[in-house]
Amino acid sequence: MKVYVYDLPPRFNSEWLSNERCSKHLFASEVAIQRALLKSEVRTFDPWEADFFFVPVYVSCNFSKVNGFPAIGHARALMASAVDHISSQLPFWNRSLGSDHVFVASHDFGSCFHTMEDAAMADGVPDFLKNSIILQTFGVKHKHPCQDVENVVIPPYVSPESVRTTLEKLPLTGRRDIFAFFRGKMEVHPKNISGRFYSKRVRTAIWRRYGGDRRFYLRRHRFAGYQSEIVRSTFCLCPLGWAPWSPRLVESVALGCVPVIIADGIRLPFPSAVPWSEISLTVAEADVDKLGKILEHVASTNLTSIQRNIWDPQVRRALLYHDPILEGDATWQVLVALSEKLDRSHRRPRVLTQ
Repeated sequence: MKVYVYDLPPRFNSEWLSNERCSKHLFASEVAIQRALLKSEVRTFDPWEADFFFVPVYVSCNFSKVNGFPAIGHARALMASAVDHISSQLPFWNRSLGSDHVFVASHDFGSCFHTMEDAAMADGVPDFLKNSIILQTFGVKHKHPCQDVENVVIPPYVSPESVRTTLEKLPLTGRRDIFAFFRGKMEVHPKNISGRFYSKRVRTAIWRRYGGDRRFYLRRHRFAGYQSEIVRSTFCLCPLGWAPWSPRLVESVALGCVPVIIADGIRLPFPSAVPWSEISLTVAEADVDKLGKILEHVASTNLTSIQRNIWDPQVRRALLYHDPILEGDATWQVLVALSEKLDRSHRRPRVLTQ
């Protein structure tokens, strides 16, 4: 399998790297995948021998000057401009109408390019991308307009260097003195100024029910060293935010804490490489009140087995992006997923008939 990486003008990617957050924040898989592909053995410099065409556009690095969050109102226009550029420079987009072209959409609702679900669903996937392959963090098991396109669910970006640094200080199999952990946004009044309810009120329910429970280490404020808390924890809560996915899923697995997934219908990344049912717990959003009893039951029955599975280095590697690619890592899993879509390759039928 061969992948051609388009050499786009800097305005589509490298110019955004002037802000170092661009390559380090939770949406940085768009940067990490390109960097890994550029050094990969699957890369070809001859587009005529390519099975797939990777279009490296960074749309998550336009950080708001007001709150610091990524603003993606420009994303559709930037993607459309990239498609105009590649379709005018080389014949391959027009040849396949984009069906062998690969993009990354690593934000809340993937290729819908909106941070709010109702707006994302109303607009859906842009027409010019509907024939392509989208690598996106968003995925659910039910029908949803934001996955009405050929897609691969990928993990959000967590720095492998930060994980390694944490584990050098606190070993994976060390003492875990925190029973259940969560640090993050938990609003006492979840309805925001737009009239929407954050986390479908789930995080608020967790705070109200367990905020005073000594078994639960819940914190509502940011702390730069929070990975040191994860590696000390037995269970790490991974409730939905605006979207169902969260970087806590990756951080929990990477640091050996059992992820407790509270996001109904979520599709998880790379199920062929990551045995999610053997390394995590899934709790229905409606069952948050039963969370304490559920965790106590698991702790007294099959916790040891779950921890043995989650501490498998291959499982943890599959969710982290390395530069260059490591066998079995997240970019490797992306390539495995693409290899299962070779029926989209224009080169492949000719090769098979020779």
